[in-house]
Amino acid sequence: MLNTINAELHGKRLTEFHLKRISRAYDQAYSAPITAYLSDVFIFSNSAVGIVFGHERTDQFGRFEDGHLMRTSDIRFARKEGRFWVLTTMRSRYVVASFKKVIGRASLQTYLRSAQGRYHFTPPVLQ
Repeated sequence: MLNTINAELHGKRLTEFHLKRISRAYDQAYSAPITAYLSDVFIFSNSAVGIVFGHERTDQFGRFEDGHLMRTSDIRFARKEGRFWVLTTMRSRYVVASFKKVIGRASLQTYLRSAQGRYHFTPPVLQ
């Protein structure tokens, strides 16, 4: 019997709209270095989920490659810098180039209301 591994790679092609927003976000100056740019973002369980672009830690195994879906670690701070939101996690800073239609901005507003300057850790195991 052969040993097989079934791996699913999740990705999405970036549209012209996404590329234009990412380009504008990339051209803007920020107060600290940026780890990556995200599009189609929504906030879920104190983390951002979106399509990654320009991640500084892309590796030989394809992790964090452009167009891949990724989930950040817990968001510690969210603030607007210029025209874009910047999400700060423990070790990274992500620029939100665009939000997911319908749920993206609403999820950010819900996160901002619930956080109100407090940081809530996500438990390691959700029951």
